[in-house]
Amino acid sequence: MEFVDEYHDEIFKTYEELHQLAEASWHEEKTAQYLKEKLSRAGYQIHTFEGHFGFVAEFNRKSAQAIALRADMDALVQEVDGIVKPNHSCGHDAHSTMVLFAALSLIKQPMKHTIRFIFQPAEETAEGALKMIEEQVLKDVVFLGGIHLRPAMEIPLGKAAPVISHGSTTSIKGWIEGVPSHAARPEKGNNPLEAAAAMIQALKQIRLDVPDAYSVKITELHGGEASNSIPSKARFTLDLRARSNETMTQLIEQTNHVMTKVAELTKTEVTSAAAEFSPAAVKHEHAIDLATKAISATLGRENVVSECASPGAEDFHFYSLKHPTVASTMVGLGCNLLPGLHHPNMHFNKEALMDGTKILIQLLLEADQQNWLERR
Repeated sequence: MEFVDEYHDEIFKTYEELHQLAEASWHEEKTAQYLKEKLSRAGYQIHTFEGHFGFVAEFNRKSAQAIALRADMDALVQEVDGIVKPNHSCGHDAHSTMVLFAALSLIKQPMKHTIRFIFQPAEETAEGALKMIEEQVLKDVVFLGGIHLRPAMEIPLGKAAPVISHGSTTSIKGWIEGVPSHAARPEKGNNPLEAAAAMIQALKQIRLDVPDAYSVKITELHGGEASNSIPSKARFTLDLRARSNETMTQLIEQTNHVMTKVAELTKTEVTSAAAEFSPAAVKHEHAIDLATKAISATLGRENVVSECASPGAEDFHFYSLKHPTVASTMVGLGCNLLPGLHHPNMHFNKEALMDGTKILIQLLLEADQQNWLERR
């Protein structure tokens, strides 16, 4: 991997520049332009789309089959040192850097397959992958790889996992409508906050006959503005988590059942809708095997962590959910990331950018050697 070592300083510089460009979901204009310029200058064909800043870069279009890597570009909007702003606390700047330099390296390689790099918007809102799928970016793709920085508690620096087993997550937002009244005459009203309290207790009683972990809890509740009156409405948000997509389906059904029963018992009206959904990872053993070989060749077999089990979510898994015939996996990269993902002061050892870039290059080289026609 002489190319990566040769471009060590340039990789660091690119990361820092992307870090400063941090842009919120669906607003990744400068980030996309920065990446497109470097890729176009290297000889890549760039494909853009209407209505968002996601794009695709590819070469060797003579092949009918494509192997691909995906990078996310957006940043979280959060308060950092008293200022609310876009902030790369999830490592998307690092992911884009590593995928970019994998692309810059591989354009010099003779490849059997079309090589495609998908730069995706809006991962943080769990909408970007679906938009790129709608744009048919997986047309002819037989293999898709991704990478994500991992907290120090999950994977140590110098090691990597060939698969991140993210769980599924769903947010349910809703309203409880009761009857307003003066607080001195509560019998004249029907308090939606009391109905919310009943709902919270009922949700705690949900029990599913499944082997994997799950949870449902309230994360937002707001109703009323005055201390001496019962409000007419209360607004709530529920956070649902499950280790598998099948368990999430059951959990949503039971949660909806609880809300219906609470509405009946408290004589209130409960309306709700799923606001965000990310699917759980579905393991593809052949893709995991290729990633294991790529990590072994780069870091050594002793530095392969068999699996990274994460309680978080990632919209990368929409690609495998919507296109189950595509071999896909996301590499988890150890980088001494502290205090944790989404922390406004997240930081990591930037030398890991070198490891990640080398793994991605080797991963596509491994995928390029496969006879994907035989596997279909």
